[in-house]
Amino acid sequence: MADYIAIIDVTKCVDCRCCVISCKDEFSINDYSPYSAAMPLVGQKWVHVENLERGSFPKVKFSSYPVMCMHCDNAPCMSAATGGAVYKRPDGIVIIDPVKSKGQKQIADACPYGVISWNADLQIPQKCTFCAHRLDEGQSPRCMLSCPGGAINIGDRTALMEDFQNYGPPAPYRPEYKTQNRVLYIGLPKTFITGSLVDSKGECLAGASVTCTDTNAKKIVTIVASDAFGDFWVDGLVANGSYDITVAAAGKTKTVSVSPKTDTNLGDIQLS
Repeated sequence: MADYIAIIDVTKCVDCRCCVISCKDEFSINDYSPYSAAMPLVGQKWVHVENLERGSFPKVKFSSYPVMCMHCDNAPCMSAATGGAVYKRPDGIVIIDPVKSKGQKQIADACPYGVISWNADLQIPQKCTFCAHRLDEGQSPRCMLSCPGGAINIGDRTALMEDFQNYGPPAPYRPEYKTQNRVLYIGLPKTFITGSLVDSKGECLAGASVTCTDTNAKKIVTIVASDAFGDFWVDGLVANGSYDITVAAAGKTKTVSVSPKTDTNLGDIQLS
């Protein structure tokens, strides 16, 4: 039996909202009982896209990523439900029974991610089902099929973990909720350090080696090169960490120490 999870690659999400539209197309008006009643034409999104702008002008980064039901193994909605209105299938998918959940608004209120909608007309909570009706027929979920960048991947845990083994361990969304969610992310935005390198004449210093060292762990985090404008970006860092940024070019080096509380622009760094 499959053990379903989702792995979402944030670096491939282009904020096109195809996942939102295709989910709406799949579930609006269409009843897939016993997994879900029809989604209303307006007022609900079972998958939505979060946007995050980081940094400050002129060094700014923009990220977007889809958010849906996390199909938690420790699901607050299951604890809030009565009469078996919310249950987990053997393959890990969390289902809200559209009949047994009638009148149980506390199910929607219990979700810390805010991804369970309340259908006021039917008086039931509703959410993403991982397109369970399609998975049961050997088909892929609609959001996954419609994603032009391949950011959304839903399938068996073992197979997906093998496919993404070279990307680093996928991370849960909002781990502080401790819900053991099955929707995992690659490339979730973290803290970055950026700067602009110039040579002794004040000209853009392209192609310089920039090494970021975690001084607490005493290990190199990454090595990048400055671009044609002398700019460099070091992302994926931990806020309030301690780092050394070492610039090297033409036999010259310079080190800047920084403990970023948030995304940090070091400004111009001259290698003279």
